[in-house]
Amino acid sequence: MAGETTTGDLPDRALELRSLVTADRTVEISLEEVDVPRPGADQVVVRVEACPVNPSDLGLLFGGADMTTAVATGSPDRPVVTATIPEAAMRTVAARVGISMPVGNEGAGTVVAAGSSSGAQALLGKTVSLAGGGMYSQYRCVNAAICLELPEGVGAAAGASSFVNPMTALGMVETMRLEHHRALVHTAAASNLGQMLNRLCIEEHVPLVNIVRRPEQVELLRSAGATHVCDTSSPAFLDELVSALEATSATLAFDAIGGGTLASRILTCMESAASAAEGGYSRYGSSTPKQVYIYGSLDRGPTELTRNFGMAWGVGGWLLTPFLQRIGRDGTERLRRRVADGITSTFASTYAGQTSLAGALDPEVIARYGRMATGEKYLITPNG
Repeated sequence: MAGETTTGDLPDRALELRSLVTADRTVEISLEEVDVPRPGADQVVVRVEACPVNPSDLGLLFGGADMTTAVATGSPDRPVVTATIPEAAMRTVAARVGISMPVGNEGAGTVVAAGSSSGAQALLGKTVSLAGGGMYSQYRCVNAAICLELPEGVGAAAGASSFVNPMTALGMVETMRLEHHRALVHTAAASNLGQMLNRLCIEEHVPLVNIVRRPEQVELLRSAGATHVCDTSSPAFLDELVSALEATSATLAFDAIGGGTLASRILTCMESAASAAEGGYSRYGSSTPKQVYIYGSLDRGPTELTRNFGMAWGVGGWLLTPFLQRIGRDGTERLRRRVADGITSTFASTYAGQTSLAGALDPEVIARYGRMATGEKYLITPNG
């Protein structure tokens, strides 16, 4: 009851997935027994029942290692996977050496213990989603304020991906409005996030140019109602992209690829569309501001820019957490409620398969979810 901490039958110890980078250029991924905390006044303990494997999780999980070198040892219920980290990647994870790190940005489960505050007690027995970090764990103790109570009848699997992708999709549309653009471009648009953004933009009447890499992805998005889908593998890609940009007046792009020339080609096509709209010639290019935000690294190579897109342009990074800080607590809470309302429709996620904590360390399973391919999103079920 309110005013008393409720702990129920919490175990003293539970399993948690950890990633350790060693000085000999190795990542070691294992399951460790950790203490299950008792909640403080404003805290709850969640029995974690479902967690997605997002691309943003893989950097921490793998530590930049070449997972084709992965070797599994240990026992079936306590496996250990090691892999070699290339020398170039080792420089980016040097600060991690010797630190065993928990993994997993988000997940969902049942609140099984609650602190004495009314906010914590109100969640006892509820199914909640949360982005608490360290979510590839059987139990997670967090402040009650970061938990999002899922609607009645929505289980942990349905609510597991209620933060990273939905809030990112909403953040892209909000950024468009805050920075006075009128339409969006999105790369890797057939991804789970891309399909979600497509549904959101249709709902919000926001013109969206989807960029994909294969013909079957074009059909996937068109069958979902997308108007503008451009395939980078098509010989007519640039012409088709210019036409889509002319039709939408899109001057803001979110790029999940990162490396290579795609960001540069998008800016070039934006410049062609803007120059046609403005008419006339200027040696400095169009005066229309054009912006590409890189938010992913599907291509880990360098970003290559060929500056043939005038002078009114920008390329920068975009991350969800700084964006949420930008809009503040009230803005963040508004978006979270929007996600809860649409968790089984606009913001629904689909999965290729699910696996236990131990199964997530099976090299064959790692090879599947580590590809970050369309239709290969996995769900981890820490409590089986």
